[in-house]
Amino acid sequence: MQVDLGPASAVILGLLLLFLGGSVWIGIALFLVGIGGFFVFTDVSFGAILANVVWNNTSSSAMMALPFFIWMGEILFRSRISENLFRGLSPWMDSIPGRLVHVNILACTFFAAVSGSSAATTATVGKITVPELQKRGYDHSLSIGSLAGAGTLGFMIPPSMMMLVYGIIGDVSIGKLFIAGFIPGFMIAFLFSAYILIRCLITPSLAPRGEDRYSWKERFLALPAIAPVVILVLFVLGSIYMGWSTPTEAGAIGVLGAFFFAALTRSLTWEVFKVSLLGTVKTSCMIMLIVMGASYLSNVIGYLGITRALTDYVSTLGLSPYALIIILSILYLILGCLVDGFSMIVMTAPVVIPLIQAAKFDPIWFGIYLVMMIELAQVTPPVGFNLFVISGLNNDSLATIAKAAFPFFLLMLLATFLITVFPEIVLYLPGKMK
Repeated sequence: MQVDLGPASAVILGLLLLFLGGSVWIGIALFLVGIGGFFVFTDVSFGAILANVVWNNTSSSAMMALPFFIWMGEILFRSRISENLFRGLSPWMDSIPGRLVHVNILACTFFAAVSGSSAATTATVGKITVPELQKRGYDHSLSIGSLAGAGTLGFMIPPSMMMLVYGIIGDVSIGKLFIAGFIPGFMIAFLFSAYILIRCLITPSLAPRGEDRYSWKERFLALPAIAPVVILVLFVLGSIYMGWSTPTEAGAIGVLGAFFFAALTRSLTWEVFKVSLLGTVKTSCMIMLIVMGASYLSNVIGYLGITRALTDYVSTLGLSPYALIIILSILYLILGCLVDGFSMIVMTAPVVIPLIQAAKFDPIWFGIYLVMMIELAQVTPPVGFNLFVISGLNNDSLATIAKAAFPFFLLMLLATFLITVFPEIVLYLPGKMK
């Protein structure tokens, strides 16, 4: 069945904006647009594809690990551990512009290394930090914007499912891809913290200073309050990197550790257990519904050939290497508004990788560049997944979160520019591998 891609693209985008702009649940809206696309423009059985998408997107190892990491965050949030974390960090960060907003960046960096999932990172850290920052009178826009931006580090700092998928499709060393993500990941975290620092130097009221003033003795005495979270994260991270456990098993270890420390701080009650479990179920179901809906919509867009038509068009332009990167960046920014990260890789990599190799770009460098493009897609409406996760956690509108995340979107663009101009940022560590 031949489809005119122009009208099909316009209809799908129009329906997407209509549903997402209304009061329809995000996951349901994505499913409805996908079903409409299959029903109107193809003769394919949308039900058979729906069943396949639902199964494939809920049975993966990443999705099996997700509820564990969310439950760990729920326990930390519901018990006194999160309050202790902020009480322990306050003496150390009270004199730094931005103060506890930097915890969003630090915590996301830690959890990114633990979970490898942007959704798990954003949901876990958001459960802990946003309510605490709000309670202390911090600017809400800066709090959720920094969370949306830093939550994307789940794709960059290994282990990363996106790198794994790209490595398989592009026949690129996954080990080298993993190690290549460290410097760019920490560079992005540094850019985020630097922005927060500068912004709060200009407008100190964004992160108000507490009434207390701390001595060095008080700072060191506060360290035991930080210890449970640090030990927990390092233990979960270490179990993965030492090869003792898979991310799913590490998530289970994290839950047990969170229960242990909650009991140690005498804040583990039946109410905490019940509320944390219910919160985990709600958040996990919300995320899974959105993932399934986004994947289903990606299927109809891929089946109609919209993505391949865009990449094929770029391949016919005969561009110089840097012009090719600029065009690809525009292409991926557009795709990021429409499809999820996995679909961006699967649909475009087989076509784009030969173009990249012909332009003399290293496939490992391109893998990191592609992950950065996917990170950008996480905070761009209407299908910016981190926006959905934060909206589900805090009931903020997508427009509010997208506006708050925009400065961090620009910083990620800057990071993409830096690795393009200075590719050694990406290639230095893989070059040291034997």
